[in-house]
Amino acid sequence: MTGTLCLAQDAEADKLLAENPAALLTGMLLDQQYPMEAAFGGPKKIADRMGGFDVYRIAEADPDEFKALCSTPPAIHRYPGSMAGRIQAVCAYLIEKYDGNAAGLWTDGDPTGAEVLKRLKSLPGFGDQKARIFLALLGKQLGVPLAGWRDAAGSYGDEGSRRSVADVVDAESLMQVREFKKQAKAAAKASSA
Repeated sequence: MTGTLCLAQDAEADKLLAENPAALLTGMLLDQQYPMEAAFGGPKKIADRMGGFDVYRIAEADPDEFKALCSTPPAIHRYPGSMAGRIQAVCAYLIEKYDGNAAGLWTDGDPTGAEVLKRLKSLPGFGDQKARIFLALLGKQLGVPLAGWRDAAGSYGDEGSRRSVADVVDAESLMQVREFKKQAKAAAKASSA
């Protein structure tokens, strides 16, 4: 992959994300009910503890041992045990469908944005919103040339938006995304009252 990322807000962790598509997918998987930069820092913790981030080693690891590895302080997530299982499931899926090559999700067969969205949604732990955000991240920050990716990503693909991890390029944009989410949450709460 190409490009620099600033998702974990840590140079070494972001370098891993930019160079290893499976690590980037794992960061996206961990990005729920947990601060974004901590979630995207999770793959680096795994890599440090396993001597690298390798989908085969992760998928084939003893589930209890991998759960313990993910739970060791500092844990990779607020819910490290359940996330350990999801990470192993994603890695197993990547091996089964893409011979362990996570980038195959967006490169195999010259797919369109709509096709990549469909592929992302088939990943364990990736729902519609997470898949759209990741698709926007591929297009906005990594320059992956997928026809129609902005339409497939929905509002996450909007030029100049500050609504998701796809828009975080530095500490300032991280704060803007947080503010957007805070306002969206307040608006949703007010409309349901």
